[in-house]
Formats: sequence, structure tokens, C-alpha cells
Amino acid sequence: MKIATFNINGIKARITALSDWLKQAEPDVAVLQEIKSVDEGFPREHFEDMGYNVETHGQKGFNGVALLSRLPLEDVTRGLPGDDSDEQARWIEATVMGETQAIRICGLYLPNGNPVPGPKYDYKLAWMERLKTRAEALMAEESPALITGDFNIIPQSEDAAHPEQWKEDALFLPASRAAFRRIENLGFTEAFRARTQGPGHYSFWDYQAGAWQRNNGIRIDHFLLTPECADLMRDCQIDAAVRGGEKPSDHVPVWVDLAA
Repeated sequence: MKIATFNINGIKARITALSDWLKQAEPDVAVLQEIKSVDEGFPREHFEDMGYNVETHGQKGFNGVALLSRLPLEDVTRGLPGDDSDEQARWIEATVMGETQAIRICGLYLPNGNPVPGPKYDYKLAWMERLKTRAEALMAEESPALITGDFNIIPQSEDAAHPEQWKEDALFLPASRAAFRRIENLGFTEAFRARTQGPGHYSFWDYQAGAWQRNNGIRIDHFLLTPECADLMRDCQIDAAVRGGEKPSDHVPVWVDLAA
């Protein structure tokens, strides 16, 4: 089962780039962020015609997450538990039925948190505390599950081409990274780093100042796997070349391959 995460930065602007990548990469499941569309505005039929089941949790003009799956989706839920007043569309879950295993897939678009300090950063840290609570529940189930998406977290210095440029940014502040680490330390495997070590591996390049051409990137799109899911992992890679395509997102897909 090939599962990919992809912050597409607007479904309307990126429908061609996304479709081209789906045809080339053939993921069984694509977990999307920043669809920037209400549910009824998402081009569902287009992706259904490509063979995907479609589930969305949208919001007008901002945020929004979605699941595209060639495999059956069951028990779909929307919204991160813990704050009924939170209206931002940043979380979607479903159980995907593979040939040999059912995988619980949780897709997130974690708050950016800038500017710091301020209410947006407070929201980011509070959201991450709610995420930790959900992660604890997933671990307690002792079954294959993963959390994936745009975490808006640079876990360590080697995950940025120029970490010194991010010292005051919400993505790299010690409190942000500590919150991420507390979740990982519940027993999750950070899939990419379990397979690949060292600097130079990024999933985001800004549109400004030739960041892509200069490889001035950061790695902020991650997979966290429960132990039962980590046992199934065969590979995890970043499709960096997608950033050089026509009208690209500023993020690229990251994917895991599971024996499921």
C-alpha cells in the first residue's frame, strides 16, 4: 500500500499538477492539505473518474484536507478532537482496507503559528497538545495507524538548508520542536528518518528568491507510524522532482510503502 502526503496549495490552481503526479506515482492513497475549497467545490468527479474514492474536510479559501483512495475508505471522521469551537479544517481520518491489513490514516495540516509571539502561535501549540492526546489514543489501540501531512515543523537543524534563517520562526522554535518530539516519543517512528539520514532532504521550497533553484528548502511534511505500522514499512521517499514541474505547489509529495 503506497500512501502519500501532498500539500497542494490550492486544488483549483493545482489540479493539473496533482493529476499528472497521481498518474505517474500511482499512490493507493493520497492525503492532501491546503485544498482551499469548500467540500461542494472540490472537483470530486474528476478524481473519481481517475479511480479514487474521495473524502474532504474543506473550508472556503483556506486550509482544507482530503483523502483520495483507490482502496475502500471506512469510518471517516473530520476535525481534531478536543475543541468543539475550532472551525479550521485541518484534520481527517479514515480506515483504509488493504489486501492484508487495515490501516488507520490520519491526515493533518498543522497550524503554521507565525507571527511569534501571538495568538496564532498559541493556537499552534494548543493544537499540538490536542494532537498528542489523539496520538496517545492511537497508540493505545495497538494497531497499524499513521499520522501524516504538513506538520509545519522542522524537526532538527539538518532538515533546513539554512537553519540559522529559521531561528525565530514558529516552525523551528524550541517549543514547537519539543511539542513534536513529545508526540514522536510516545513510540512513533518518523518514517523518512528511519530510512534516510543526513542533510539535504527537503519537502518545501518557498516561491521567493529562487529557493528551489538554490535548493534552499526545509523538511516539514512527515509520517509518524505506530509500532504496528512501522513493522509494515518497506520504504519512504520524497518526490522532490515534482517541485520543478509546471505550476507546482511549494511542497512536494512524501510517501511510504507498507506491506498491507
